[in-house]
Amino acid sequence: MGKITSSMLSLGPLRIDPPLVLAPMAGITDHVYRLMLRRIGGVGLVTMEFISSEAISRGNARQLRKMVFSDEERPLSIQIYGSDPERMGAAADIVEELSPDVCDINMGCPANKVLKGCAGAALMGDLPLAREIVRSVRRRLSMPLTVKFRLGLDDSRLNFLDLGKMCEDEGVAAVAMHARTARQMYTGRADYGRIADLKRHLAIPVVGNGDVAAPEDALALFDRTGCDAVMIGRATMKNPWIFRQIADRLEGRPMREATLLERRDLMLAHFSAIEETAFEPREALHKLRTMTGWYTNGLPHGRALRVRISELLTPADFRNAVLEFFAGLESAPAGAESSAA
Repeated sequence: MGKITSSMLSLGPLRIDPPLVLAPMAGITDHVYRLMLRRIGGVGLVTMEFISSEAISRGNARQLRKMVFSDEERPLSIQIYGSDPERMGAAADIVEELSPDVCDINMGCPANKVLKGCAGAALMGDLPLAREIVRSVRRRLSMPLTVKFRLGLDDSRLNFLDLGKMCEDEGVAAVAMHARTARQMYTGRADYGRIADLKRHLAIPVVGNGDVAAPEDALALFDRTGCDAVMIGRATMKNPWIFRQIADRLEGRPMREATLLERRDLMLAHFSAIEETAFEPREALHKLRTMTGWYTNGLPHGRALRVRISELLTPADFRNAVLEFFAGLESAPAGAESSAA
């Protein structure tokens, strides 16, 4: 593998170091999750779950609550989506008032409910409208603007180079690309060669995204594409330490797996934060079950804990189950998940 030359990502005057970015994930990258990853270390920029411009510009309280963040999370990006330039501009006004470090436009979400509203990746099918949206948002902001997109709507409409160049021409500070089409969703393999094509085509920074499941994948993405930063989403759910591990590799330090004690303490701390911030018990229980599923991935007998917690009804029961589970494990480092996991 060649030398990784990227040491930081520059978004105008903002420096992102290390050049590792948390991808926005609906229902996942909330305040508690972002803060957890920031405290573990290694992530350069965290991003909120995407926010509907239509909802926040009309004062939707549930969506506005999602935009809460703390200074400890900085640098932080707020991602907005929508199909109406004026509504997107109004949403940008709200973002500007909140003063995060970056505003991002979602032009890559492949979810049907977003595509039906002609937002997300659907904007790749209408570049004149995409340009209007970028202009409307850009002129409302004093912070760097970024845009995230995909290769195109499908294999017959791969227009990521055109969209990337339009973003550059309109003053966007950087673009991020998930190297799949909208039709692919998350199937098949991300095409790193296309990220390399985009990097050669643009003068602004390019953030690569797709199929980074382990630290070695991030290094390969840097090496094979020359991208300026790597964005990671789903892999953080099974391994919240992945950013720290990649940062260690980028700096030439030995990479360290999380210990059983670190795993236990992280789960309990995350559980407590979820309890404190959830608006209703049902929401807390749902998130607790989801988190336990992630965090026990790769642990011996993790499946037994997942089965047990699926039947529990209170957060206190969850905590006791986790404590008993880890107390019963041997003190050896966590390795590959066994057949009993």
